[in-house]
Amino acid sequence: MRVKLSLLLTICLGLPLGPGSVHASEEGVEGTAKADKLDACVAPTPFMRRNHFELILHQRDVTVHQGIRKTDNSLSGCVDCHVRKDAAGNHVAIDAPGEFCAACHEYTGATLDCFTCHATTPAGN
Repeated sequence: MRVKLSLLLTICLGLPLGPGSVHASEEGVEGTAKADKLDACVAPTPFMRRNHFELILHQRDVTVHQGIRKTDNSLSGCVDCHVRKDAAGNHVAIDAPGEFCAACHEYTGATLDCFTCHATTPAGN
């Protein structure tokens, strides 16, 4: 429970500043993720901040056990929307230090093992 609360706090404080806040970081450029241009995720932001992990786990079970791959809660959908681009316009791995997934997991000490098997950047363009 303490890890979930820490993760929630980190996500609340560590999100990009919004569509008008484009500036370079060490890797990705803020404002270049699709999510930066949206007002909400697949569910309201407060819900996603609190429950994203449970959604991903549920989707994993639905995909693995039932073979259902096309839903709003797929890990590839998260990557596609939240991955940023570097100054040259190339995708930066979502689990790179300081990037969307990695930043909160590093801060809270939570293991980020999704990407030992899954792609860290979107397929195609």
